[in-house]
Amino acid sequence: MSIMVTGSIAYDYLMSFPGYFKDHILPSKIETLSVSFLVDSMRRLRGGCATNIAYNLALLGQRPRVMATVGEDFADYRAWLEEQGVDTSRIVTIPNDFTASFFVSTDRANCQIASFYTGAMKEARTLSFRDGDPREIEITIISPNDPEAMTKYVQECHELGIPYIYDPSQQIIRLDGEVLRAGIAGSKAFIVNEYELEMTKNKTGLTESEITALTETLVVTLAERGSVIYHAGREIRIPVAKPVEVVDPTGVGDAYRAGFIVSLLRGYSWETTGRMGALAATYVLEQAGTQAHRYDLPEFVARYQDNFGDSPEIEDLLNLV
Repeated sequence: MSIMVTGSIAYDYLMSFPGYFKDHILPSKIETLSVSFLVDSMRRLRGGCATNIAYNLALLGQRPRVMATVGEDFADYRAWLEEQGVDTSRIVTIPNDFTASFFVSTDRANCQIASFYTGAMKEARTLSFRDGDPREIEITIISPNDPEAMTKYVQECHELGIPYIYDPSQQIIRLDGEVLRAGIAGSKAFIVNEYELEMTKNKTGLTESEITALTETLVVTLAERGSVIYHAGREIRIPVAKPVEVVDPTGVGDAYRAGFIVSLLRGYSWETTGRMGALAATYVLEQAGTQAHRYDLPEFVARYQDNFGDSPEIEDLLNLV
């Protein structure tokens, strides 16, 4: 398989707030919101949507390529990714700039408040699928990135006939309705969480049925309630994979996408595809950091069977060992 991953590459600054954000936000004063939360821990970790997805794809037996821009502080991160099996040849270093940074605080209910500094990511708009042979790309994912880059990549995928998954996620705030509509239209899949789906509907004026008509597959993640896949008139409910413990939710959506992509390309059923995404996500939920978890394919298959039962499709994954 030839998988191209586009999106952000960043360093994550993960902070923990020992209370609940909801206790300190006054709805009646929301228009003058000004709050400060004293956190009691912080960790600097490797992150970014593109590299999170790519890392999880590598765990699932793939060698994905990442197309993105980074700063001069990326050398150690690049070497580490190559050691994990990620092809970094399309990652371009921007002189005199820093790699993007993601700052997120998580409270006791796993609610999050986040900010993102673009850094070198703003130069992602200078990259192009035309810089290589687009015929080599079996599928790509357009995940959160510089907004102009995301718009450009959608247009190029349409022009070059590259199948793509549209994953605007956090950047829905920065993209206007027409841009979102263009990204959804003709996509292999459109993946959002339930809040992002509502934001998309508000920005585009589209109903949920109109969105499902524009994309081959709509995937809506529902946190602890699992996810739902809409395809060809079907509604497939996907349960979660039971975590050993819940540590930090940052990056679970990226892992879900990796499991989804591998299953999609191997032609598994939609039930298996969603469940592979769910299990990949659970591994992240159990760790602090988006790339701190590890497993091999036999372990992944065994845990899938423990959660969802035997499946000839999931056993096929062992052919990648």
